[in-house]
Order: sequence, then structure tokens, then C-alpha cells
Amino acid sequence: MICFQDISAAANRIKDAANRTPVLTSRTLDSICGARVFLKCENYQRAGAFKFRGAFNALSLLSDQQRRAGVVTHSSGNHAQALALAARETGVRAVIVMPRGGNQVKIEAVRGYGAKVVLCRNTLQARESAADELVEREGLSLVHPYNDERVMAGAGTAAKELIEEAGELDMVLAPVGGGGLLSGTAVSVKQLCPQAVVWGVEPAGADDAWRSLRSGRLISQTDPHTIADGLRTSLGEKTFAVISSRVDDIVLVAEAEILDAMRFLWERMKTVVEPSGAVSLAPLLQRRLPEHGGGSLRVGVIISGGNVDLSAFFAAIKT
Repeated sequence: MICFQDISAAANRIKDAANRTPVLTSRTLDSICGARVFLKCENYQRAGAFKFRGAFNALSLLSDQQRRAGVVTHSSGNHAQALALAARETGVRAVIVMPRGGNQVKIEAVRGYGAKVVLCRNTLQARESAADELVEREGLSLVHPYNDERVMAGAGTAAKELIEEAGELDMVLAPVGGGGLLSGTAVSVKQLCPQAVVWGVEPAGADDAWRSLRSGRLISQTDPHTIADGLRTSLGEKTFAVISSRVDDIVLVAEAEILDAMRFLWERMKTVVEPSGAVSLAPLLQRRLPEHGGGSLRVGVIISGGNVDLSAFFAAIKT
């Protein structure tokens, strides 16, 4: 299980490669939420999401033999882009297994970073099988999108930076899909703000983390239905171990609430965020906050990522 020392070490490794993303505030948002809110905007991270942190940290820890052989992962988009970019930056060959019919913007971005894309059926089993075959056939090292302690530690650097800039927080929210970001966030928060509450935020149509936390056992995602495509994955054993011990609760949000949060960020904060990244703001806009005595609640929110396919929007303008 990762500890804060792993996150501190990861922060050291990635400091010259990853962006130290901005922390934004809004008086309008504070008024709506009834709290002082600090948004850690990982949509401004390289490759458009927090995923670059974990990908670069993982590649930094490869042995010389592993670097020569190259790496492989399976991902619907943001981790794929992040690993492709990190591989280019570190001179490592990368092969990315992606689902057919996925976000074309993300697929083209992966190719643009120089990685080889292998398309497969859009099921977790198909992705994992394709990646395992590449490991076996080509000797590639698997860098899992979230169930990898190197990736989890890198992801936790975002919350570390947030607290360093915003100061003491009473609560921190992060989206949860596979759990890499939430687990890393929880470790950082519980170290730097021991009394703070950590919430994971998950689409109601993809609620395996919510069910897993309540049952005390890992429950796999079976048939997710949500616009937040980056959060359709299941928790891994490593992420669940951290989440079950460090996260205070997971809250579910409806599709309409996700879109409301996304629209607020676009219209009022002037920042482009995809549905998976806007999820974490949704409970605050609905004022679903824990009771807090003695002054205003100070809340940190991890916002990630910013990879949105705008082709339909611009096509509509042209017509």
C-alpha cells in the first residue's frame, strides 16, 4: 500500500516534467456552495489530465532492461495519452490498447504523441487480454491505468500541491473510476490535513466504488451508463485497499448534475473540462456538504481532465 513518502518521492521525480497546475477560486462558486472552494485544475496538466503525473512517475522507475523493451497499457483515453506523452519524453517505446469506437480525439492524440495504437473490442476483458498478449509476445512492461502503486503515487501529487497552495482544508473531493486519483488524494490529504474529510465522487450509473465501499469487498463494474467515459472502469485491488482505509465516503451524482457542473465550469470559470473531470464539483453545486461547525468550510476539489471532442460544436457553427 502506498504511503505519503511514495507521493513525496514521485513529486520529486515529476517536478521538471509535469505542470504545477493552477488552483482557481470563484466568489460566485463560494456563494452557491456555502463554502470556500479551491479547484485544483488538472485539466491544465500535460495531455489534459492528472494521468501524466502517474505515467511519468512509473516510467521514471523502469529498469534499463524495461526501458529498452518498452511499455504497454490499456485505456479509453486519458491514461493512454499520458503514457504516450511520458514515453515520448523519456525515450521509451509505448503500445496503447484502446477500444474501437472510443473518443477519436483521444485516439488521435495518442498517435500524435508517437505511440502505437492497438484497437480492440470495447470490453475490459478484451483490453486486458490484448495487453497481456503484448506483454507475453513483445516483452513489454505493463503500466496499469490505476492499479499500479507508481501510478497511484504520481496521482497523489496533485492533492499535495493543492494543499501546499490553498493551505489547511476541511474537505477534499476527487472523482473515482479506477481509483488511482482518489487513493493518491486520500493518502496526501490524511497526511497533510489529518482532520479533513475525503470524498470520492462517482456517477450513479457507474457506482462500483460506492457499492464496494459499503459492502467491504471489491465489486466489479458490469454495465456502466454515464457520460463520464473516464469513470466507467472498476476499482483495482490496490486502489480499493487504500480507498477502504482512507476515504470517508463516496457520493453518487446524477447525469444532469454532472452536466450542470460541466456547464458551470465552462460558463462561469471559463475552463474546458470533460464530464469525468466535472463530476467532483457536482455535489458542491447541490450543497451536499457535511455539517461543519465554526466558520466557513474550506473545500478542495480535484478537477480533471480537459479532453473534450469539440468537433460537433464547431460543425454546428459552420452550418
